[in-house]
Amino acid sequence: MASEPGEQAAGKTSPPAQDNTPLAVDDNAVPQDDDDVDSTIGFDNTSDTTSLSSSILAYRQENGRTYHAYKDGVYVLPNDETENERLDLQHNLLLLTFDGKLHCAPLDKPFHRVLDAGCGTGIWSIDFADEHPECQVTGIDLSPIQPPFVPPNVSFYVDDLEDDWTFSTKFDFIFSRFMTGSIRNWPRYLKQCYEFLEPGGTLELVDIIYPLISDDGTLKEEHPARKWSVLLQEGFAAGGHPLTTALYYKDWLKDAGFVDVVKVKEKWPVNAWARDPKYKQVGMWVYENSMQVLEPLSLAIFTRPKSEGGLGWNLEELQLLLAGVRKDFKNLGIHMYSPVYSVYAKKPE
Repeated sequence: MASEPGEQAAGKTSPPAQDNTPLAVDDNAVPQDDDDVDSTIGFDNTSDTTSLSSSILAYRQENGRTYHAYKDGVYVLPNDETENERLDLQHNLLLLTFDGKLHCAPLDKPFHRVLDAGCGTGIWSIDFADEHPECQVTGIDLSPIQPPFVPPNVSFYVDDLEDDWTFSTKFDFIFSRFMTGSIRNWPRYLKQCYEFLEPGGTLELVDIIYPLISDDGTLKEEHPARKWSVLLQEGFAAGGHPLTTALYYKDWLKDAGFVDVVKVKEKWPVNAWARDPKYKQVGMWVYENSMQVLEPLSLAIFTRPKSEGGLGWNLEELQLLLAGVRKDFKNLGIHMYSPVYSVYAKKPE
């Protein structure tokens, strides 16, 4: 199938573009219960750190989960150990999605300084630093949840990437993953990425798109999973963080002055309904990731008052909706998925 220049795995679409090439359905797929998901998926991650002020470590407590204290409320997911383990699972899911690669962008020139923007648990920073011991990796996040013992070429800092950047040096590669839902002012964010890249440096953005969709109409508007994902997107958008930003990255990068912009399109089936062995495995991991993130992703958006950017639901209403969503997630007859994009570009020499 022909694709537009600078686009990979792309089908013919209308702007803003999404890949509408459907995944083949496995007609022999057997419905899975919670116990059927690969039980070997498990990761050990240390969530403590040292030498941090008490104000940063005084996490917000809400619905039995903890949230970052620095810039309270900017990021809606928890920062506790349960969430940290899920983030590490998600990192491995992304490796599977992109065929084992830590990044899609080709780094075809010497690089010495790398920024992991929104580093989470730091697992990408650490993996990249292990692969490239000759370069220095800097990870930035709102939460100090990175492990205390890391390779000598990794440094982590707590900061808000929407503030003015004050780095004393520029970077050869900036990696920004799953920042949709966190960044309000994308043009400004990309302008700062451009400013702090060396000439010829590379920026890569990796993100998911909501609401959930299907190519064959098996996901209906009345399905709880569809209703939930539409409401989730509406809640994020009302707070200034729409979950559709990846649709616009290619154009925004060009507007910011980047060149050689390439978009790589992938899909995350929400369970094992796909026929292709890769996407069947991806779907199993997505199912596990989705079941783990469903409640924490929903709690803040649905139950915080509208004055704080939430939808103002009570907890009982939300739990009733989520019960239906979980049932849909298990249903192999609903061929739902999320688009996942990697978009990368260069700063001109």
